[in-house]
Amino acid sequence: MTKLLKINHHHTIPFAGGLYRTTTRSNVASLALATSPFQFSSGYCSKTCIPSRLKLTTCYATLSAVVKPQESAFDGKEAALLVDELRTNFNTGRTRSYEWRISQLQNIAKMIDEKEKCITEALYQDLSKPELEAFLAELSNTKSSCMLAIKELKNWMAPETVKTSVTTFPSSAQIVSEPLGVVLVISAWNFPFLLSVEPVIGAISAGNAVVLKPSEIAPATSSLLAKLFSEYLDETAIRVVEGGVPETTALLDQKWDKIFFTGGARVGRIVMAAAAKKLTPVVLELGGKCPALVDSDVNLQVAARRIITGKWACNNGQACIGVDYVITTKDFAPKLIDALKTELKTFFGENPLKSKDVSRIVNSFHFKRLESMMKENGVADKIVHGGQTMEDKLKISPTILVDVPEESSMMQEEIFGPLLPVITVSKIEDGFQVIRSKPKPLAAYLFTDNKVLQNRFVENVSAGGMGINETVLHVTLKDLPFGGVGESGIGAYHGKFSYETFSHKKGVLYRSFDGDSDLRYPPYTPEKKRVLKALLSSDIFGAILAFFGFSKDS
Repeated sequence: MTKLLKINHHHTIPFAGGLYRTTTRSNVASLALATSPFQFSSGYCSKTCIPSRLKLTTCYATLSAVVKPQESAFDGKEAALLVDELRTNFNTGRTRSYEWRISQLQNIAKMIDEKEKCITEALYQDLSKPELEAFLAELSNTKSSCMLAIKELKNWMAPETVKTSVTTFPSSAQIVSEPLGVVLVISAWNFPFLLSVEPVIGAISAGNAVVLKPSEIAPATSSLLAKLFSEYLDETAIRVVEGGVPETTALLDQKWDKIFFTGGARVGRIVMAAAAKKLTPVVLELGGKCPALVDSDVNLQVAARRIITGKWACNNGQACIGVDYVITTKDFAPKLIDALKTELKTFFGENPLKSKDVSRIVNSFHFKRLESMMKENGVADKIVHGGQTMEDKLKISPTILVDVPEESSMMQEEIFGPLLPVITVSKIEDGFQVIRSKPKPLAAYLFTDNKVLQNRFVENVSAGGMGINETVLHVTLKDLPFGGVGESGIGAYHGKFSYETFSHKKGVLYRSFDGDSDLRYPPYTPEKKRVLKALLSSDIFGAILAFFGFSKDS
């Protein structure tokens, strides 16, 4: 009998033998092979990633080959059962302990160390992400966040003592962090490991039970996360649900204690609307058109290299904090563009389509979307560098355009790809208004040695975060919050901010039974009023006089 093998909701192929799904606890399937082995011919292979009886030429865990019969689809009923199970487990208090939290964090660090090759291969399979870029942008950042949480968790969990006032004397007070409960993390495809695991680190640090929904657009990484989470983490409190729109819809229909979403504004609105029905708080990590304003007093080579790093060496422009467009003066634009061309050649060679250091576009839909942007009326003739495409490889070369029409989709939408419009202005200060004319971005960048201009930029441009004479690196500093403002997002995380995002700050007042005064109790008299007014005004002398029946005026 021939059965159908479904791979990540994308590829269905027949195979002989008996491969069956044996568990529905998460979207990772336990597989049993009855007879004939079978073979795939694409991708990369790591023996530690695949079942020993499967003869494959790919890192099989990144594909998650499962038989998913129609009757076992993850629907609203299964989602409700999952949330109920996690809530029951959370209510036992298991996840609240320091010991549980630290053990899960240590297992995440161990997972990253032991499965680095599999993770890198999955990222390459999804995005052709260069190995070094994958390590620096995804594995290293995630490991750094995890190690910081391990180091600081006791300090984060410790109650914070605060001052009390004369009205509660004698007393003490604390701010106590408590976990929210059962939380949902929905991650994005462009940095599919980092953007999945980093919020989970925050949720675990704060003592929550958590469900991760990775992006189906990065299927290799999604399946790998499902496999690794079930292998390394406590499945009674931490689960992965794979799938697309139906599975995400089923999850959003449930009652959560918080939803953390990373993605685009369109889906962000859907998430927020679903959350509003149940008064569920949300964190929305969105994006926007992140500008880079470039003055003429810069070190031209350094500025060009850092802009390239924040655009094309950042997942080939597929990054929410990547440079979306550049603003500079008409006089300086030719010099800046020449510098960008020179450094692009140094970075990626004469033919960047063949460079191993440039990620591909994630899928054909986004390839055609970007290609359509370049071919719009009034846009195609603005290309001054690049513009080459290789559709069968989903590759688009680094492309620079000058003064594309403001009404074009390239200037109205987040580009999210390797196209870089350069907008020219008469004087650099005019760039402020260009930025302010658009929704507030997730990040904004300024290149200048002019301290006055730097201060004006920080004070007058609203953005989720900023880099002065740098791009994207601000997100690596764990003492800085990372999040949007306005249409670029709600809420922030990274470092302690991740812990606080998934915690409730509970105010607690402690008093003994001593020192009880009848001033606050009925019957209310003019004498009590005078004493209380003096106390609430911090007028201790006046309160003493009032207590004995006198006033300052007598």
